[in-house]
Amino acid sequence: MTNSISVKDLTLNFGAVSVLRDLNLDVAEGEFIVLLGPSGCGKSTLLNCLAGLLDITDGQIWIKGRNVTWAEPSDRGIGMVFQSYALYPQMTVRGNLSFGLKNARIPADEIARRVARASEVLQIGPLLDRKPAALSGGQRQRVAIGRALVRDVDVFLFDEPLSNLDAKLRSELRVEIKRLHTRLQNTMVYVTHDQIEALTLADRIAVMRGGIIQQLDAPQVIYNRPANLFVAGFIGSPSMNMLQGTVADGVFVADDIALDMGGYDGGAMIDRGKAILGLRPEHLTIQAQAIPGRTIAATVEIDEPMGADSLVWLVTAAGQQISVRLPVERRMAAGTAVHLAVDMARASLFDAGTELRV
Repeated sequence: MTNSISVKDLTLNFGAVSVLRDLNLDVAEGEFIVLLGPSGCGKSTLLNCLAGLLDITDGQIWIKGRNVTWAEPSDRGIGMVFQSYALYPQMTVRGNLSFGLKNARIPADEIARRVARASEVLQIGPLLDRKPAALSGGQRQRVAIGRALVRDVDVFLFDEPLSNLDAKLRSELRVEIKRLHTRLQNTMVYVTHDQIEALTLADRIAVMRGGIIQQLDAPQVIYNRPANLFVAGFIGSPSMNMLQGTVADGVFVADDIALDMGGYDGGAMIDRGKAILGLRPEHLTIQAQAIPGRTIAATVEIDEPMGADSLVWLVTAAGQQISVRLPVERRMAAGTAVHLAVDMARASLFDAGTELRV
């Protein structure tokens, strides 16, 4: 499969501050890549480098087989959608969609064709003669996406396009963007700090921290097999339960907890020393009786109904906090003593020193 975007050894410094370091990224033709990470991790900076809005310090950027490292943004063959709608308030939706094309001296009939196509894809045909003040937030963001769409390019860059919308509109627009990609099959690079957006939209997710890609893989791999402790803690709501202990003779020990590691998919670990065991809340189940080497004794503190399911917060005798996801019909009273069965095949083990997955 050919690459639509290739980033090669990209470095960006702002004076003495290193923002992106020796970063490499290949995006396949028609792929939807999400750049995910906390504020300040470099995800929007990387997107701006791809767009040509920032000059890089070192490295190369290739788009559609062309070296565009020093090309102007208008010559890179990209369409970009920003966090702010940035619509011209005095123009109608039709005017906003066609303005850039008129400046590029595109023939009028071609402009009309592109505007009609974008309005059909985004379902904004009835809005073409309205001005932005008469539109809702979701409608304005559709117009902003349409303005990129009419450029008829192969690569689209999205910089947190839904962050200004309320939760309901974010959910609706997220589905629309997914449909848009399914229909157009264009290459899309999407920046967000919202893990739900990343997990639902992406073909692959690049989790970033400190200007470095920590893990690049399919959403289900990122979620179930995080490469390191940062990725494991950043992905998931609530976060993965982390138990600090040691592994010796194939057994994980943390205070009053002793778990047989035989079912762990990392292979047999006779003696790993200090380690951190990660357990997703939905990978734990509540048992009535203890099973040596397979269960954790804990006491219910809070039962938190979440609508479709419940989060139960528990504490071990040594004070370790653990969360478990249960069907909403199963209510747990505070103070109830239970035993948590661990599915070791779905666990994650990290070296306490390197914080890398074992």
